Amino acid sequence: MPKSQAAGLYVEPVIETNIDILMKLLQGKKSVSFSDIAKELKWSISSIEKVGKALEAQGLLRLEYPSSFLQSPKAFFLKALQQPSETFESKQLVDSYGFEVDFVPAKVFIFYSETEKRPEYNVQIPTLGVYTQVFLDSLKDNIAKRLPVELAEITDIARNSELKQKFLAIVKQELLNYLSDFSDEALALLAGNLLHSMYGLGKIELLLADPLLEEVAINSAKTPVTVYHRKHGWMKTNIQLSTEEEVANYSSQVGRKVGREINNLFPILDAHLVTGDRVNATLFPISSFGNTITIRRFARTPWTMVDLIGKSNALSTEIAAMLWQAVQFEMSILVAGGTASGKTSMLNALCSLIPSYHRIISIEDVREIELPDYLKWNWVPLTTRNPNPEGVGEVSMLDLMQSSLRMRPDRLILGEVRKQREAEVLFEALHTGHSVYSTLHADSSRQALRRLTEAPISIPPLEVEAIDLIAVQYRDRRTNVRKTFEISELEAGSTEQQLEVNTVFKYSVRDDSWQQLNQAAKYLQQLNVHTGMTSKEVSQDLALREEILDWMLVNGFGSINNVGEVMREFYSNASGLQDAVEKKISPQKHFGFESGKGG
Repeated sequence: MPKSQAAGLYVEPVIETNIDILMKLLQGKKSVSFSDIAKELKWSISSIEKVGKALEAQGLLRLEYPSSFLQSPKAFFLKALQQPSETFESKQLVDSYGFEVDFVPAKVFIFYSETEKRPEYNVQIPTLGVYTQVFLDSLKDNIAKRLPVELAEITDIARNSELKQKFLAIVKQELLNYLSDFSDEALALLAGNLLHSMYGLGKIELLLADPLLEEVAINSAKTPVTVYHRKHGWMKTNIQLSTEEEVANYSSQVGRKVGREINNLFPILDAHLVTGDRVNATLFPISSFGNTITIRRFARTPWTMVDLIGKSNALSTEIAAMLWQAVQFEMSILVAGGTASGKTSMLNALCSLIPSYHRIISIEDVREIELPDYLKWNWVPLTTRNPNPEGVGEVSMLDLMQSSLRMRPDRLILGEVRKQREAEVLFEALHTGHSVYSTLHADSSRQALRRLTEAPISIPPLEVEAIDLIAVQYRDRRTNVRKTFEISELEAGSTEQQLEVNTVFKYSVRDDSWQQLNQAAKYLQQLNVHTGMTSKEVSQDLALREEILDWMLVNGFGSINNVGEVMREFYSNASGLQDAVEKKISPQKHFGFESGKGG
């Protein structure tokens, strides 16, 4: 449906199997023989008996076997179940799209709520017939016995993927015992539903698969699950957990997947899933309104400079060219900003510009940095580890930083600076000739400087001056728009113990544009000292980079590996790349992607 169209009454589609048809048949006739059921449903007697026994155990029907084997057994109807349904009256449709997770197709409808004066998020999947759902639930114990799960299988991403495939295969095989006439597609859908309810987080799995969601939050069982959408910000969803116990069970399940506990003694859980998603959970009464789960989703497709210029208009080509030049010539860059302002996205975009002949060590709490394939041969990604329930086995960021300096890195990427000792090791690396890229929570360059030089971090100003550039990211909470707010450099002040901020570029909210406020004097001086380039040559070099970025943008050549291809050629054959840009040869053709070599 097109944007801003009024949506009519929408009802979730219901997928009924022979199991639902059987119960409707029984409800109408009260009792039916196996032979009549077989004729009516074109179902084997053995399948009818197996399904009948499962439904009998749930108190929905009764089976009766005659004394003579010449007579057919009968099924007697006992209890009807109401099919749960959800409908949406006519509302203003803001957005709609679809995706699939574990063979379960999902459709998202975002409606504008006149009551809330906000958009609302509705995710829909094909609903199983109520009797089919009861039958599937009855299979869970049998499936669990056939597939015992070890902790290593749910904490290791490779083995976790294998476990999922094994589970889907076993469920399909189990279902074929009862629903032999079902298509592979229908069996896969049923298996996917079982996977989510047995080893996943139920309908929450749908939200975690939506590529446009950044945050999923369960505030309690009393309120709907809320989500943070890239385009529409915070929204209520049509999903609500039934009890506080269900929220607590999901928290425990997350804890088991990472080898951690959450209970009344330890009512707070901070963990990272094997997918990289970050989870925080709390239990009542620590959270007054009920049990909570907040999941920050790891970006599946990393942002690049081309994306930041084009897709999100988060920075100008001029700024991107300067940052690219700074990365090539080994200048250290600190990315500052508030929560969810795009710090990690910018850090990832910067790091994809590193030359391939440099050794890269990255240190993060959870893997979020993703580099182009051409850099991976000499990249060592390191991640921290939380202590086990006994409080031992922790590997901190400081441990990894100290270890990384013995690995002879050319470039050191640090996910975030939080503590004094981490900052001290970071600046030690800077002063021993390593190029460093990191992030810091601060809303401006001046605030970043204060955070670094004042308690509790308290790094001496003379050491902080080693940072070459500060890129400040900003998110407007009203419009959900992210921008690069400032590009600044740090200069010596009037005394040795003072530093001043020289803001080179600044974003103007009124004009929605970037303005150059000052010359990057220290930056130009550094380039002149280390490369011999004059100011004129620096400007010419920046102009070439702008042309290349525009060329990539116009031709839609902006994925992480597309950027990698351009960087590889630029650092080895800049004149050849420049020639292709000037002749307006598309990057796809220039790199041979049109002939099927890659892309």
